Amino acid sequence: MHTLSGSLSTGNTTPSALDALLDLKHPVKAAIADWADTSLQPDDLDQRDEQCSFWTEGWQRAADKGLLSLMVDPAFGGAGADIVSGLLWFEGLGYGCPDAGLNFALACQAWTMQPIIERFGTDEQKARYLPSLISGERYGAFTITEAESGSDSFTMGTTYKASDDGYVLNGTKAYVTMAPQADVFVVFATKDPALGSWGVTTFLVDADTPGLTVSANRPKMGLRTTPFADVNFDNCEISTAQRIGPEGSGASIFSSAMEAERAFVLAFQIGAMERQLDDAVAFARTRNQFGKPIGDFQAVSHRLADMKLRHESSRLLLYKAAGLAMQGKPSMEAAALAKIQASEASIASSVDALLTHGARGYVTEFGVERNLRDVAGGVIYGGTSDIQRNIVARMLGLS
Repeated sequence: MHTLSGSLSTGNTTPSALDALLDLKHPVKAAIADWADTSLQPDDLDQRDEQCSFWTEGWQRAADKGLLSLMVDPAFGGAGADIVSGLLWFEGLGYGCPDAGLNFALACQAWTMQPIIERFGTDEQKARYLPSLISGERYGAFTITEAESGSDSFTMGTTYKASDDGYVLNGTKAYVTMAPQADVFVVFATKDPALGSWGVTTFLVDADTPGLTVSANRPKMGLRTTPFADVNFDNCEISTAQRIGPEGSGASIFSSAMEAERAFVLAFQIGAMERQLDDAVAFARTRNQFGKPIGDFQAVSHRLADMKLRHESSRLLLYKAAGLAMQGKPSMEAAALAKIQASEASIASSVDALLTHGARGYVTEFGVERNLRDVAGGVIYGGTSDIQRNIVARMLGLS
């Protein structure tokens, strides 16, 4: 069992980024961690990881707890919580729940898909989609990546053209998180590839729309319990009411939605880093070699100290980005730094955890090797580490 012993009761005080940063066992985070440790402990995780199977029951439990509705406007059934509260909840989720695929799926919907509807959708779109999404009844997916575009997001082959009743979509989106489960997709398509970012428009497309098909689930290295597939549009007709924002605003919507959220999605992973460290420390204290605990050896103790450093520095950058975003200040650079640090630190610490556990960490049953596979994708999704460094370099005035 993993416990941080906290309570969700924080009076009428909204936690600040500084409060969250300075209190590693913040009561909001600790309460969610304790709840997840009790309610989100699947006994078939190794099997589902092998079979790339999603835990629908866990999803519904998390939705019932309020993880999907937490940051949504109360007008649509949400709690109206702020960014810091959201980070604390997802950090606690990552600490208490070992199913990183479930955690990632929840984070993607809560931090990227739903906010696009809430921030840029019409009142009719919000009323139609948000209540069923935050209740867990419906699943959402965010589609922008294509097989040939990758990091060059706005050079896309998925196109739209006007029709008598709305629009017709054609093309294929690749590597779409939650696609096999999704009931509705946020879709970015271009009027003309030659227009670049100026030609991109955003749409909401229901999964049962004629002309929309989803490929079979695509097995991957890690996060295997999150479904992952391609989405194809073949003369897929949608109404004008399915467009989000004006025509040509898609690039702006994407950039605005992802300014800091690309880092916030990793909050659960920072929680998992803390659990990973606690497990490694506990093992180093009890595993004896050459007549003493392996934690007494400097090589091992320094390895654990490095894991602590990576975890604390990742949290620092994450909550800095949150503090800037909550104050309405530019947060793109801070978020890029946070994403680089959290994603790369998670990989380094997972290797150190593997070394600390030795052969025990290499076999599947203890979950140590799964942690390494699960965090590897963090340097790719939401913008690769190279793209994040490009953002930082640009902010430094470099071309």
